Amino acid sequence: MSASIFDELVGQLDALLAGAMRPEYADHLASSSATMGDALGHLRLAMRTHTWSGAGQRASMARSITSCDQRTRAEGFHALHDWDGIADHVNPEIIPVDVLDFVRRVRGEGPPDSATLSLLVDYYFFHVLSLLALRVWDTDSPDDALGRVEALVDHLQGRYGSGQPFVADPETLLLIATSHYEPDERGYESLLRQVHDLSPERQLAVALGHAASMGAHLRFGFHATYARSAEAMRDDNVADYPWLHYAADLVLREYERQASGGTSGPAEEVVVEALFGSLTADTSSLLDLSSFSVRLGAVAGRLRPAFAALDPLEAEYSPLSLFFNFSHNVLKGMLIDAMLRGDAWTVSFNDLLTVSVGGGSPLGSRAALADTLMGYARRHPQRIRGELMPVIVYDPAAGRLVHHATMTRLEAALAL
Repeated sequence: MSASIFDELVGQLDALLAGAMRPEYADHLASSSATMGDALGHLRLAMRTHTWSGAGQRASMARSITSCDQRTRAEGFHALHDWDGIADHVNPEIIPVDVLDFVRRVRGEGPPDSATLSLLVDYYFFHVLSLLALRVWDTDSPDDALGRVEALVDHLQGRYGSGQPFVADPETLLLIATSHYEPDERGYESLLRQVHDLSPERQLAVALGHAASMGAHLRFGFHATYARSAEAMRDDNVADYPWLHYAADLVLREYERQASGGTSGPAEEVVVEALFGSLTADTSSLLDLSSFSVRLGAVAGRLRPAFAALDPLEAEYSPLSLFFNFSHNVLKGMLIDAMLRGDAWTVSFNDLLTVSVGGGSPLGSRAALADTLMGYARRHPQRIRGELMPVIVYDPAAGRLVHHATMTRLEAALAL
């Protein structure tokens, strides 16, 4: 039954995303509504009922989405719902509806804007795809199923979309879908076991994203949440550390493969950057893994100049200067800013994790987005350790300190 539900939802999404339904729907709302608030009210109903129509199509995904969501919740994840830390419960509305309600409060009295409506429609479908990515193990071939999700991501970000890139690959959907706070953390262990069943290529894609994002996430935790106590951070992030170790190990293996003459695969600078990003999360924790430490030491001389070159510069974007509490909040902030302006960013979440030219946007755009996200986070701080703090920080000076501290630990442990 679960495999048939996966197939059903894939078929529905393919029909809705591959054609002109989304832009026609947004244009119709904009032209037929007196205010932005009226248009958003209609869109809200479509999101809550998972029912869409346009370009001669009508589809209700309520049964398939509800089934997938219930199974995912039973495994410990709320892919569609955020956690309310103040009320201490899962929000009753799905994340896209929460964001829509915020936009409605700010822009509801203004005129309808099809660009903003298109962004909200895509944000909804992005979350449905994130939920779908967690269900690929319901099928006989998770690899093939993830390939089908990849095709849907291409449709989402293709010619009929809002122009907003979300992620570079379907593996990043797994990262975003599970980056919420979960009071029950058992799902992280079981999902990691499942990821081991993917092909080496897909596992590497999972590892590259997690290595970089886990670095930014735990860098934030170390400095903000845990007042520079690595012990407190490890005690409070039991679910994160197996993922950190897994990601760093796979990325190091890819570097070893390429260093020994292996061809194909991601560019070496992407691998080096992700590896160093994982080391900034908790250098000592990784070096305490004897096998990892020995293997890293064997290639340390070759890595040293590449690691040194990652030192952030004031005038250039660097992911080492980016610190955040949860990955999905970065994406949410990006989309909220785009919706309030009515103009999509050209930057994806993955672009923010790299300085490589392989990213899909100019470095200046990445820096501008990071600065914008920090400004928004400063205007809407959260209480951490009794103090109001931004949960997204972009600070080249802090990035340089992180780089220096990580290099110092590596030099001491590996005689770089």
